[in-house]
Amino acid sequence: MNAASAYGGPRQLGAAGDAADLVTRHAELVKRIAYHLAGRLPPSVEIDDLVQAGMLGLLEAASNYAANRGASFETYAGIRIRGAMIDALRKLDWAPRSVHRKARAVAAAVQEIERLTGRDARDTEIAERLGVTLEEYHSIVQDAASCRLAALDDAAVTVEGEADPFLETADDEFRGALAGAIDGLPERERLVMSLYYSEGLNLKEIGAVLRVTESRACQLHGQALVRLKARLNEWRDGPQAGETARRGRQ
Repeated sequence: MNAASAYGGPRQLGAAGDAADLVTRHAELVKRIAYHLAGRLPPSVEIDDLVQAGMLGLLEAASNYAANRGASFETYAGIRIRGAMIDALRKLDWAPRSVHRKARAVAAAVQEIERLTGRDARDTEIAERLGVTLEEYHSIVQDAASCRLAALDDAAVTVEGEADPFLETADDEFRGALAGAIDGLPERERLVMSLYYSEGLNLKEIGAVLRVTESRACQLHGQALVRLKARLNEWRDGPQAGETARRGRQ
């Protein structure tokens, strides 16, 4: 049972006016959550869309909140608001099929280069294998990072909306493979993943930590994601393939 459902049920506040008052007093909470979430999404996602979805979550929270269940309304509403925003995002078609197709091509190139060389694939090598310029390659991985929330190996997003989507799998063996793949990332990419998913920093903040532009931080994030996809493909292909690649990188 998640935190939202634990505090659901009939509202104990009495009149409908109480719910309206809760909505009025917590409207700013919707905006705060929307702007925080937007900092981790591509520019194509409109703040107004997030706010609209979040207001529906707030209305639902105000109608269902039970004051005697232990959680403050702000805590309970925050879960509902984030959940409503994430649900809305998952329904938006803002990641064209071409983005996923190109990301898969990059992952395949990374997998092949690392299989042949036994080390981390370099930007220039990946771009050359794909037959694109380095600038075009960086654009591809940037797009891959932007669409991670909508579809990343078809993984789901949690109701809180800010966890690594990979971790939603129920397969413990896959989780172990993922943890190993993250540990094996190049240092800067590993740091980006940690700052983004564990520390909750947005790309602009990560860029400041690394002393690079926000665009470069996004590229590093996208490159880490396609490299993980490539190495998890190795794992799916069989333990021998994955172990061969891992030995080569050590």
